[in-house]
Amino acid sequence: MLTTLAFANYRSLRSLVIPLGQLNLVTGPNGSGKSNLYRALRLLADSANGRVGAALAREGGLTSALWAGPEHISRRMCQGEVPVEGTLRRDPVALKLGFAGEDFGYAIDMGFPPPPKFPTAFALDPEIKCESIWSGPFLRSSNVLLDRRGTMARVRDGRSWRVVSDHLDRFESIFTQMADPERAPEVMRVRETIRGWRFYDHFRSDHDAPSRQAQLGTRTVVLSHDGADLAAAWQTILEIGDADSLINAVDDAFPGATVTISVSDGRFTLLFMQPGLLRPLTAMELSDGTLRYLTWIAALHTPRPPPLMVLNEPETSLHPDLLPALARLITQAASHTQMWVVSHASRLVSALEQQPACQTIMLEKDFSQTRVVGQGALDEPAWYWPER
Repeated sequence: MLTTLAFANYRSLRSLVIPLGQLNLVTGPNGSGKSNLYRALRLLADSANGRVGAALAREGGLTSALWAGPEHISRRMCQGEVPVEGTLRRDPVALKLGFAGEDFGYAIDMGFPPPPKFPTAFALDPEIKCESIWSGPFLRSSNVLLDRRGTMARVRDGRSWRVVSDHLDRFESIFTQMADPERAPEVMRVRETIRGWRFYDHFRSDHDAPSRQAQLGTRTVVLSHDGADLAAAWQTILEIGDADSLINAVDDAFPGATVTISVSDGRFTLLFMQPGLLRPLTAMELSDGTLRYLTWIAALHTPRPPPLMVLNEPETSLHPDLLPALARLITQAASHTQMWVVSHASRLVSALEQQPACQTIMLEKDFSQTRVVGQGALDEPAWYWPER
């Protein structure tokens, strides 16, 4: 389980260190930084999949993703006594992402490359300056297991260090270049943990959504990010997952309703039967909200629970009366996987906050910086970034 998340200089996340629990609810007013926090977490996950550079490019490049305010903010600036203005930069440009867990921690530091020695069309690509993997709740010199600086990486070997590579590409993380279980087993273990994180953001429910169509199905233990394989995932849960819980979840949200899967020539079709109807409705006939809620039921009943599941605004397109049932669904899922829920729906927030395991992370903007409401300097978890 993750215990700490840390971000620095990513959009409004100028410097943010957050403690985590089993069920984490991220909320706050519009513009407080909820989406930036979600995107930063996805960017951290992209580092383990070799996509961090491409992910930053989709955001407009490193320049667009960096904190846009001054490097240092004085008390007089905050009080409006002097204008906000740039000062002479003393620190190198650094976009930092990291986490600590019960077993391992990881941090990555990216910046601009130095002037190229040879002509290149990729002069604005972010360069990975350093990465670190450690054991324990936060980074210390004594618990570092792997240290990467530029093109060189070394691992701890007893009381000394052993260089495992000195020609790493600066634009790729250690997870895509050093996943060798013999040379650096820590890299593979952390990489596979991060790759196991699961993100769900706005399932499709439009008229042409794949989940509305009959599709060839195979055993599906993990629902796709867009819910396209909903019928196959549902049947998989019925056969090898917690079928009773799946059935109860439907009845909890839609009393008396049942869901079955019709299979013809290998094509799977979801059928939804409600009291008072003479025939079941196909997925094509369901409302956006009903289809989306059934998709959430399938996602949260996965037979292969991930180490971390991240839900971004799951209340989208749902009727407010469904939100208490959704909260119960999320709480149940949190019993076997760590949950991260981003929401601004007051009814869902209220229902989740009634759960003892729920940890609320209320965000606010303070001088354009995202902050956790009520978190002072002494309330932050201990955190230290690796040095370049």
